[in-house]
Amino acid sequence: MAALDWFGASVPAPAPTRPARARPATAPARARAPRRRAATRRLTGGIVWISIFAVLLTGVVALNVAVLRVNMNVSKLDKQELQLRAENQALASQVSSAASAGRIEATANKLGLVPAPGTDTSYIELGSK
Repeated sequence: MAALDWFGASVPAPAPTRPARARPATAPARARAPRRRAATRRLTGGIVWISIFAVLLTGVVALNVAVLRVNMNVSKLDKQELQLRAENQALASQVSSAASAGRIEATANKLGLVPAPGTDTSYIELGSK
């Protein structure tokens, strides 16, 4: 009925009636102490778990930062490796062209040297083995 009359006249709702429990005279001091201890334990346990969780999260973040730094170093080393490989290939090409027979012959001709005729070839005996 109170749900229907909330627009209408104000009718005070009846107060719920509960039977009062009788407590012994020594019970209040004993009953309240364990509740305080339980609340303190719960609070301490919560703080401990939050601290453990915070330490774990800090460890995960530190690990991620370390992995990121290592990856950056690996990336730099990969770039350096590619650059050194390109330089090695360029140097190998220069050595190859410098050691070619045509270039050596052209340089010898500039210095005034001429190829020896095949009939002038002789061998030196170095001795027996």
